[in-house]
Amino acid sequence: MASSGLQLLGLVLAVAGWVCGALVCAAPLWRVSAFVGGELVIAQVLWEGLWMNCLSQTTGHIQCKTYDSTLALPKSAQAARGLTVLSLLLCLLALMLGVAGAKGTHCMGDGNQAAKARLGRIAGLLFLVSGLAFLLPICWTAYTTIRDFYDPNVAAPFKRELGPALYLGWGASVLLLVGGSLLNVGSSPPGGRAQTLFGGAAKDNPQPARDVKQQEKSFV
Repeated sequence: MASSGLQLLGLVLAVAGWVCGALVCAAPLWRVSAFVGGELVIAQVLWEGLWMNCLSQTTGHIQCKTYDSTLALPKSAQAARGLTVLSLLLCLLALMLGVAGAKGTHCMGDGNQAAKARLGRIAGLLFLVSGLAFLLPICWTAYTTIRDFYDPNVAAPFKRELGPALYLGWGASVLLLVGGSLLNVGSSPPGGRAQTLFGGAAKDNPQPARDVKQQEKSFV
């Protein structure tokens, strides 16, 4: 029952991370315009994301425009797009495998617990890989944003600050990593841990068996 609870908790956390990751991927809030220098202009704020940028005005009017060409984007933005999409696709595959390998489901029947445990462990590993793949573009974008912000050679209008999507992306990565770890731990094969413990104890302490045999010989 404890392993089933770990599986369920891992799946719930991983699905929550997947949903948050999809929101982060679509949101144009990875970087926002920074107010630096002697002039403070708050009439409009520029938002930048993976797929579009938006211009928000104090009147409440927001204009968004998708990027004209993917190939014209910087290499880092192209890599961020690829890694986030790959992470979301891996999460979808891991979710299907995790549901099929969960101990409370009957997708593969009740008599094939070893194969279900194997599917659960594979799903946990896929969630871990997807969490790392999602974490890379988040951390790289944060690094370049902070580096350009403190770079004196970058003009003030081109400086950016960390957007709220990056913070949500860190949270999504943590959920994926924790959920994948719990799913992997909770998908241990039935009886595997007990057999390992008892087998290890028998190997480490073979002396009592010899003593019993010697006592039997002495009685004969």
